[in-house]
Amino acid sequence: MAFFSIANIALKGISAAVPKTVASNSTLQGYSPEELQKLISTLGIQQRRVAQAEQCASDFCMAAANQLINELNWNRSEIDVLFFVSQTPDHTLPGTSMYIQEKLGLSKSCATFDINQGCAGYVYGLSLISSFMSASGLKKGLLLVGDTITRLISPHDRSLLPIFSDCGTATALEFDKSAQQLNFNISTEGADYQTIIVPEGGARFPINQNSFEYKQTEGNIQRQGHHLAMKGLDVFNFSLKKVTPNVEELLLQSYLSTSNIDYFVFHQANQLILEALTKKLGLDSSKVPSSLKEFGNTSGATIPLTIVTNMSAQNRLIDCKMVLSGFGVGLSLASAVVNFNQVLCPVLIEL
Repeated sequence: MAFFSIANIALKGISAAVPKTVASNSTLQGYSPEELQKLISTLGIQQRRVAQAEQCASDFCMAAANQLINELNWNRSEIDVLFFVSQTPDHTLPGTSMYIQEKLGLSKSCATFDINQGCAGYVYGLSLISSFMSASGLKKGLLLVGDTITRLISPHDRSLLPIFSDCGTATALEFDKSAQQLNFNISTEGADYQTIIVPEGGARFPINQNSFEYKQTEGNIQRQGHHLAMKGLDVFNFSLKKVTPNVEELLLQSYLSTSNIDYFVFHQANQLILEALTKKLGLDSSKVPSSLKEFGNTSGATIPLTIVTNMSAQNRLIDCKMVLSGFGVGLSLASAVVNFNQVLCPVLIEL
């Protein structure tokens, strides 16, 4: 595991945007009433948000970013760096961050980066932009994390269709010598990269004439070659075996215990995993917020979305210490201790 600390960076705000379109798990076809009840209880997901055909992850991230810039009263010309973390970019090339820079009206001197990351993407992205700003002294930055992951799901995939949702988020960061350091613990298990994968559509296996043929897999699931495939049991075992030691090591290296942390915001994989992690770490459930019920699994955006929808006080300013932990695609795992000091958290946007 890679433990490291980053100084001089303060979070200033977090915002999120979701599609207006709501899909209810209670109306899914092909299930008996008893099966639906068990499915919803196990996943903890009652409804999901699904983007329209013309909506991209960048659209939701830009809406969140515009809201944050305006409410923070930031001068757009002073934003020095932008990171866009997504598995569903607008195009294979060029990078979507460049398109976003222009659409947000940011300066041409703004550095832009695209990061291909999934479930651990928010914490990975936070570590990268914080490191870049801390080392360079750049004053203001935006971390945009989002996916329209439902585009990758087969409509005939009973294992994944009830889980995933679409979302885009924005986090504003500022160089501040008085800020408390951010602590990170990151690891990768690339040997298991095929556990969560879109098999076709990249340079290794390009789209071909057979890519759009439905093929039946285990569990009577039908997918095309460009659809997302996931070994659910392997992901579950990875989450239970690896997340707790990662978080415990993070706390140990940070000279903290669970009692020093106000909230633990985990990637929202499903209710079963959340409950298991809560129990293994000996946490009170009140310390583990969830956005699963209304928004499902939004890939890398689940952590900031959970903060926006669960943890904003009436004045929309957050003051607390959190552990953020993302895990999944890669397989990758990343946790962080983050101090929230007067962090702006505007209301959720629906597009």
